[in-house]
Amino acid sequence: MSKQQLNKDAGLYLRLSKDDERAGESLSIENQRRILEKYALDNGFNVVDTYIDDGWSGTSFQHPEVQRLLEDAKNGRINVIIVKDLSRFGRNYIEVGQYTDYIFPMYNIRFIAISDNVDSANSESSGMDMMPIMNVFNEWHAANTSKKIRAVIEANAKAGKYRASVAPYGYVKSEDESRLPIRDEPVASNVLRIFEMRAKGISPQKISDTFNDEGILPPGDYKEQKFGIPNTRKSHHLWANSVIKQILTNPIYLGNLVQLKTYTLSYKNRKQVKIDPEDMVTIYNTHEAIVTQELWDKCREMEASVSQGKKNKTGYVNPLSGLVYCADCGNKMYIAWNNTREPIHEPITEKTSNAVLIQNSVIECVRATISKSRFSIRSSCRIYALRSAW
Repeated sequence: MSKQQLNKDAGLYLRLSKDDERAGESLSIENQRRILEKYALDNGFNVVDTYIDDGWSGTSFQHPEVQRLLEDAKNGRINVIIVKDLSRFGRNYIEVGQYTDYIFPMYNIRFIAISDNVDSANSESSGMDMMPIMNVFNEWHAANTSKKIRAVIEANAKAGKYRASVAPYGYVKSEDESRLPIRDEPVASNVLRIFEMRAKGISPQKISDTFNDEGILPPGDYKEQKFGIPNTRKSHHLWANSVIKQILTNPIYLGNLVQLKTYTLSYKNRKQVKIDPEDMVTIYNTHEAIVTQELWDKCREMEASVSQGKKNKTGYVNPLSGLVYCADCGNKMYIAWNNTREPIHEPITEKTSNAVLIQNSVIECVRATISKSRFSIRSSCRIYALRSAW
């Protein structure tokens, strides 16, 4: 009898991913529980604890319950791990192999996968011989499933089916198969007002301050109040500058669907990567617009025309900050200092011009324009005041 055959303090591990739910009752949590508990009872194991990861993919071991399982095993609380089959433990053959071949033997942990006839206490069984092949197949299944899901998502996006879980502020999802956005009249007028205020030159910060002063609920609080959707983000329950900007740049308010904005690196690495705008899937005129194309364009022009200068360490903003562009490359120029501590403006190309010469040229152009106009002498004096500020 091997040493591991004496191990009887068992932990039962159950896992079901969202993809596995499509397989029905055969992979359900309750079915796994019945199989594991019956096996433990029939074979004389003492069930110390049951660990359940419901809705977690098997391609990663960064799940709360599997981590608790492994920690209990390393600390000696359990010395047997029982799963329904190898795929329930994981679908990453490298990580599964690392645990079954190195970590579990190091801590004298017995590993049993019932349906695959795997029992580390019986190393001569056919199931143990086939385990590496089964692990590779389980990962292939995860990769193949991921590829099919990606294809379905892309096809639905190109067909104009809205795939967001929640519609943006100003819309609700329709009840038909397409789930396209429809106007949410109580707040759709707020969205239109945001665009109209921005087109008039009112800053996003001023818009958010106005909405806060009027007591208008921000999007997160509105959805929680009307639809019961919890506002999980850290919030001060106020409109913010960033929220206004998100609304102003979302083309869904034009009646267009822009989808597939991001993708995950792989079925193993779930990091989100932004897709270039030209590669996103855009379907035009799929639903009722809240703003017109003319109003949208005015807001874009306003964004392009606005320049916010940067402050230096003392809080000073140069009057030309954010307004000077290189005539050759088109890059915005920024103020810097050379070894003689004289201010210069530098674009990315590192071509330099003397800041004082640029400022003087601007003043002369402004003076020439004023002299040709009907502006009063008082207006011209302001230019001299501006020059003295430099």
